[in-house]
Formats: sequence, structure tokens, C-alpha cells
Amino acid sequence: MSAITNLEPRIVWEQFDAITRVPRPSKKEGRIIEFLVDFARKHNLEYKKDAIGNVVMRKPATPGFENRPTVILQSHMDMVCEKNSDVEFDFDRDPIRTRIDGGWVRAEGTTLGADCGIGMAAALAVMLDETVEHGPVEALFTVDEETGLTGAFELGEGMLTGKYLVNLDSEDEGEIFIGCAGGIDTIATFHYTMEPSPKNYTFFRVDVSDLQGGHSGDDIDKGRVNSNKTVARLLWDGMQSFELKLCYFNGGNLRNAIPREAYAIFGVPARFKEEFVKRYNLFAADLEAEFRFREPNFKITLNEMPHVDEVLDSRTQSALVYSLVGVPNGVVAMSFAVPGLVETSTNLASVKFAEGNRIVVTSSQRSSVESAKTYVMQMVESVFALAGADVAHSDGYPGWMPDPQSKLLEVTVDAYKRLFGADPKVRAIHAGLECGLFLDKYPSLDMISFGPTLQGVHSPDERMLIPTVQKFWDHLLDILKHIPARN
Repeated sequence: MSAITNLEPRIVWEQFDAITRVPRPSKKEGRIIEFLVDFARKHNLEYKKDAIGNVVMRKPATPGFENRPTVILQSHMDMVCEKNSDVEFDFDRDPIRTRIDGGWVRAEGTTLGADCGIGMAAALAVMLDETVEHGPVEALFTVDEETGLTGAFELGEGMLTGKYLVNLDSEDEGEIFIGCAGGIDTIATFHYTMEPSPKNYTFFRVDVSDLQGGHSGDDIDKGRVNSNKTVARLLWDGMQSFELKLCYFNGGNLRNAIPREAYAIFGVPARFKEEFVKRYNLFAADLEAEFRFREPNFKITLNEMPHVDEVLDSRTQSALVYSLVGVPNGVVAMSFAVPGLVETSTNLASVKFAEGNRIVVTSSQRSSVESAKTYVMQMVESVFALAGADVAHSDGYPGWMPDPQSKLLEVTVDAYKRLFGADPKVRAIHAGLECGLFLDKYPSLDMISFGPTLQGVHSPDERMLIPTVQKFWDHLLDILKHIPARN
């Protein structure tokens, strides 16, 4: 057990600590599924597992609360697996190494997995704690939320019986979420050939690193710099002035994370070497000035490489670089319905050389307005299609339309006021939540989402504010206690 198990509320932190010890990358949830099933069996809880791997546990009402409708506590079991490039860590095998840093809990050089590990921990704590007062409770743990919302899409028949659903996957204490954006992924594939390198070329590797990254929905309005865009800018300039030949490009990893690192290998004619290095130094200085207030740790480096035998064919090189520079990225539109809310955005997530002489570019589009989601998808597709790429889209997922008249919202707001003497913020979120998909299957569900404060989610800088976990727990218990009786 780590030091975090001594934090309060201990029952929640103990469960979170146990979860951090179980590898749970998206699409590799076998061990965490086994952990949950073992938990249910150990504590004599009714449980059910559907074909896709979602797990639901059921706990009967405490005495005196039998006439309350069932409340579903929902969280996802997978986590985003990101690490700093200098950290040795195997997400398929290694437990997350947690540490206390002042008022925060962090991981050592990796994502923490509090998204949505802390939601899982709270739900398990409710299942475990015999002192909690509540009506019938269901705890639903879904698979593969981070890379496709697969668990929510494929939720088995009869998994849920509840009237109210509390999603435990939000990241700002004091805020209650009643709506979210829908999303869709766009994948552009370039087919390339390699050619012998021209004679008398000098080769370099450029690296962009130490960017903040973050969640491609919740952090997209913060001006975070995109590493893929930054490397592409340098390549574009080199192509215009120095006959640059590209050999390789690698940037970003996950569709729902703003890319923090990227690099490219390329050559320029030896006669341009000195002039190119001078141009690079000016370029790097310009970027440092441009990013100074939003990316204080930004790093770009240029290192000479040994001779590279092959370069990308010129047609594909131009198509790739021009499209990476030209494709929209970041906030596309702000909401006119909800002031301060991002309505529509897109994230240039990753650029990868893949088997079969393919370059795969993945991007993610989000919007709380379905027609706008379609339009920004069309924007992105158009750029890549004009560049000659094959373009495909994921199935996408719907948004969650806010219901300000929600009874569960009323209970949640009243509980917050009663406990903390302040009004919570009620808002929608630009990130995707599973709630919209649950409504497709259970249209009568009444839903809200809340959680403790997390920052740096989907990056190795992920951290959780310790005092907010106690508030989150107290708030959840008060909601459960005050769910109104059936009419």
C-alpha cells in the first residue's frame, strides 16, 4: 500500500490505490474486469458482466430506504496511458507509482489514471461501506471509454434498472455537468514509396517536446500547442527554401490527447547546411516567443544525423506536410447558447508511419451541435482528400442535451448548498461523456456528472487535488441519502 491510503476519506483512497495496481489500458481491460468480478464475489454483491466486458454490481437499499428508486453510479475502467519519453514504464504490466506532492496526488512520469479511477474508487467504496444510507444502488463500470466509448455503445440488454444515473467522470469540484459534446474521429491514410536519398545531403532530426498536452476536449480552449503542427511548420519552411527531403515523421499517440511530442528526420543539400541551421535558430526563437505565455517549458532541438539511405517520394511529402499545416486544429467555434463553452473543435492527434507503406493521420472532432460536428468533420476530410489521402471516419457518438429541469440535478444542487454553503456551477462540458449513449438505450434516465478536481488529464502531468476528494465523497453520500421516495 502506498502513502495515499492514509489520506481521507480512507475508504475511497484505499480503493483508488488498489485500482492503480491493476494495469488497465484501453482495449486491454481483462485484469481490471477480473479485479471487479473478484470484488463483487468477495463482498457477496450481485453482479453481471455483458459480452463486451462491462460490469455492473448491485447493492440493496439500507433499512428505511427501500422505497427509493435505484441510483446508478457510473464510471469507466480504462485509462489513458501516456508517459514522458525518458521514463521506463510498461502500462501492460507495471502498477502506477503514485506520490503526494503538496496538496496533490500525482504519478511518477506517467498518467495517474484518476480519470476515471477515482470514480471507480468512489463507487466501490459505496458498495463496501455499510454506514452509507441509500436506496438500491447499481455500480456500472464500462470498458474502452477513452478510445471509442465501446462499452457504452455495446452495453448489454438488461444491465441497468435504475432511474437516476450519476456519472463520476468529471474533473472540476464545485461544478455539476448536465450536458456534453458529441464526437467523431477522422483518419487520413497516405500511401507512399521511398526513394534513394539525393547525393550530397546533410540529415537532421528535429524534436518538439515538453509541451503541456492535455485532454483534447476539456483543455482545447487553453491554447495548448500541438506538437504535430509545430514540426510541420518547420518542414514547410524547409521545403520552400532549402529543398528539404522528408524521411520520417512521428508525433502524438492518442486521439483524445493534445500531442505533446513529435519529431521528424529529414535532409537538406549540404551546400545549404549552414544557412538552414541559421534559419532553424531564428525559427526556434520565434516559436519560443510565440509560445512563451502558454507553453513555458516548450523545447525544440535540432541534431545532425548520419546519412539516411531513403527519403519519402516528393508527391507524398508535399501532400503530407501541406495538409498537416493546413488542416484546422483547436477551437473552431464557441457556443452562443452557453457563454464560455467551446461548441466545436478539432485535434490533430497523431501522425504515424505504419506497415504497408502507409502514413496514418488521426484527428478528433467534437461539438455540442450535431450539424456543426458534421461540418468540422467535412472541413478536415476536405483538406486530406485534396491532398490525395484516403479518409475514413469512426461511427462517432452523440452529445448529451442538457435538462435544466432534472430532478436529480435539483437534489445534487441542494446537497451541495447544504454541505458547503455555496452554489455549485451547473454547466455543460466540451469533453465527451458516455451519458448520451446511455440515453439512447435508456431514454428515461435522469443524469448528472460530477467529480473531484483533476488537472493535466491525459498527460504525465495528471494530478488530483486531495481536499476535493473528501468533498466529492461527502457530496455523493448526501445525494444518495436525499434521493426522493417513489411516488
